[in-house]
Formats: sequence, structure tokens, C-alpha cells
Amino acid sequence: MFCPKCGSVLLPKKEGSKKVLVCSCGYKGSNVEKTKITETLTKKEKEVEVIENDKLNILPKTKEECEKCGNKEAFYWTIQTRAGDEPETKFLRCTKCEHTWRDYN
Repeated sequence: MFCPKCGSVLLPKKEGSKKVLVCSCGYKGSNVEKTKITETLTKKEKEVEVIENDKLNILPKTKEECEKCGNKEAFYWTIQTRAGDEPETKFLRCTKCEHTWRDYN
């Protein structure tokens, strides 16, 4: 329910033995028994895109050294894995041994 004076959300408060709905502007309502307050939380699942080997040839290449085999070239792609105000995560895959790693820079 909303305050008829200012439009803010009315909150339940106990005054003595009865419950009332109050607003920060000073308004008090009395029909708290008819009011039901619920909160629903949802968990967002993060999806990670998997790049199949037959799709690698369409990805751009960059000069990055593979920490596993020492090759100096890798395919790369970016995905937003964190909050929207943070930079994307760069994924790299070696063109020789197909080792995959992340670059957070």
C-alpha cells in the first residue's frame, strides 16, 4: 500500500497491542491485517559460451604466448562475465595445442 498523502510505501509498525501502517511523512493507516507483504528473491544463472573447434577458424587471432606450449598465436573472443560496469573477459585459445585461458585486462 502507498501513502495517500505523499505516495511513499507504507510500512507496518506495532503500536501497543495493534499494528498500523506508517509513512515517513507522518501518515498512519489502520488496515494492516488486510495487508500482506511478500519478497521474492531470484538467482540469476550465468551462462558461459563454449566455442566448438570447427568454429575457431572464424575467430580473430592475436599475438599472445601460450603458457603451455610457447606458441605465439591464439584465437580470442570476449564475453561479459561480470557486472555491466566492469570490463569484458577476454578468452584465448592457442592455435597449436588448443589450450584455453582467460585475460582479465
